[in-house]
Amino acid sequence: MVDADQTFVIVGGGLAGAKAAETLRAEGFTGRVILICDERDHPYERPPLSKGYLLGKEERDSVFVHEPAWYARHDVELHLGQTVDAVDRAARTVRFGEDGTVVRYDKLLLATGAEPRRLDIPGTDLAGVHHLRRLAHAERLKGVLASLGRDNGHLVIAGAGWIGLEIAAAARQYGAEVTVVHRGPTPLHSVLGPELGQLFAELHREHGVRFHFGATLTEITGQDGMVLAARTDDGEEHPAHAVLAAIGAAPRVSLAEAAGLELAARADGGGILVDERLRTSDPDIHAAGDVASFPHALLGTRLRVEHWANALNGGPAAARSMLGREEVYDRVPYFFTDQYDLGMEYSGWAPPGSYDQVVIRGDAGKREFIAFWVKEGRVLAGMNVNVWDVTDPVQALIRSGRRVDLEALADPHVPLDGLVA
Repeated sequence: MVDADQTFVIVGGGLAGAKAAETLRAEGFTGRVILICDERDHPYERPPLSKGYLLGKEERDSVFVHEPAWYARHDVELHLGQTVDAVDRAARTVRFGEDGTVVRYDKLLLATGAEPRRLDIPGTDLAGVHHLRRLAHAERLKGVLASLGRDNGHLVIAGAGWIGLEIAAAARQYGAEVTVVHRGPTPLHSVLGPELGQLFAELHREHGVRFHFGATLTEITGQDGMVLAARTDDGEEHPAHAVLAAIGAAPRVSLAEAAGLELAARADGGGILVDERLRTSDPDIHAAGDVASFPHALLGTRLRVEHWANALNGGPAAARSMLGREEVYDRVPYFFTDQYDLGMEYSGWAPPGSYDQVVIRGDAGKREFIAFWVKEGRVLAGMNVNVWDVTDPVQALIRSGRRVDLEALADPHVPLDGLVA
């Protein structure tokens, strides 16, 4: 069968899905490409939703992956505001949820992403309770933060992960009062450990954020539909005019589960099980982005990564796999954040318990440094804070897997490139 006779269907109109469609055309695929997005907005990138767009520094149009005319120009059939409610693997078809339209596929990519975890406590039905995942959420939250800033209002944030901290920074820059409730002992404790988590706590405290660690929200109280306060499991009550739930995201696997595809265990992060070429348990179905749980050949473990770079690179990798290219997906995990005057990039994977020390190169007090998570002399991950143009050598150190001299690693005068040679 030649390309022109084939139909490739992509379910999910986020960055992974849009970049997969782009890659199919760039690689010369001439068949039908159908991209199905359950939002009415064209595919967009998510980082601006908690960064530049939320702060009013970027225009709305800047978030879109492609200009609207790109899809027709590249013969990509874009279905906005449509859902897929069933995959028939035997017939190789997908069914639209709105009108029951059935489309046959030769290859199918599931890029269904993730959705915010919900607070399961009384009061979450109040008008002032928010989540952030979609462009519509960011538009609404942008107005809320501006209003809180004007009226000296209080925002309570449940969770001190990346989204929670970025929203805290944005809220303070609007002038809102902010309290962050987090069950861990420091922000980002499960990602950065206590050493670097404390740095982010100090950064936010300097800008007026209050933290309540070792606690979780148990109730949101209100009157006439409006939020008045948030209570925690240790008996504390925090004044609040709005509450943001930033307690993580869950992979959207219901479509894959109903189709009988193999899933990763929840304890392992959940998601759709794929191989090193992003193929699911059905060889004609692939998965990419937040929803895919893939074996990382370099790191020797299975990962499900919810960061921008994974969607940016995973979508194209899945597209090439759909075309039969023999490509192993083993990108070093990467993410970045901007909070106040701190910019940071993180490469690698070093969960708590996987490393034996953290090596600092530079001045942590001035927040101009690189931190390396090291095990037995090998670099597992690196985070550069207000130090730029070092991602490539940091990732090269991780990829090399070689032991490095830790004194040289900590010395800013020793080029990182030389440690890999």
